Amino acid sequence: MSVAPAIAVIPARLGSSRLPRKPLYPLAGHPMIEWVWRRAIASRLFEEVVIATDSEEIAAAGRGFGAHVELTDSAHRSGTDRVAEVVQRQQYSEFDAIVNIQGDEPFVKAEHLGAALDLVRGGWMVGTIASPVADLEAWRDPGVVKVIRREEGGAALFSRSPIPFVRGRDPTPDELAREPFLRHIGVYAYARKALLHWVALPEDPLERLESLEQLRPLMASVPIGVAIVGPADGGVDTPADAERADHLLRTNPSTRTPSYD
Repeated sequence: MSVAPAIAVIPARLGSSRLPRKPLYPLAGHPMIEWVWRRAIASRLFEEVVIATDSEEIAAAGRGFGAHVELTDSAHRSGTDRVAEVVQRQQYSEFDAIVNIQGDEPFVKAEHLGAALDLVRGGWMVGTIASPVADLEAWRDPGVVKVIRREEGGAALFSRSPIPFVRGRDPTPDELAREPFLRHIGVYAYARKALLHWVALPEDPLERLESLEQLRPLMASVPIGVAIVGPADGGVDTPADAERADHLLRTNPSTRTPSYD
């Protein structure tokens, strides 16, 4: 059986309330978006890797380190919309498997990207990943998105609330180390028709309340497969995150892509 060719799209915009000019923020001497792009290239999972942005400055930086860059509409409200615009262009029409890699994930793992991609190649409309919540602080933290899976592996619910709720007590460390206590990791793979259906849907009231766009397709009965993977190293969203990432990239060779070793 032939394998659907895959494209990775990295949506990036300059605006960020907690870390100004985030995609261009320097980490170990290189802009953050370059680390993400190099991780995607090094994974060897994709026939094409594209940076999608509405910023000429990000576009120039991307071209400077050798990336394929597509300029997109500045009116897009989400990275998903930006990804959808790119893959509808004629030169990308052959790609039926599409992966959205967030531009603030300089440590994104090939095995995580592959797990989401495998779900779509296996028949899911959308694929994403999760790992055990692991600790009580993360379970309570609204910044950590939780997901509940159905028996067949599809998402039943995403929430910023501590789910599943344990009546009368906190979950134990043993419970937090396994399903159903899962934290969502924001890597998405889509079948082409599912992505285009997603961006055509109206905003869902629950999506608006939780500020979680994945609730839009879920509430519209789009099946979202969830693979359980090992822990993610975490994205960069604040100055403290950036300081940690910079230190890791400078001092730990295992965090650097082969091109920089």
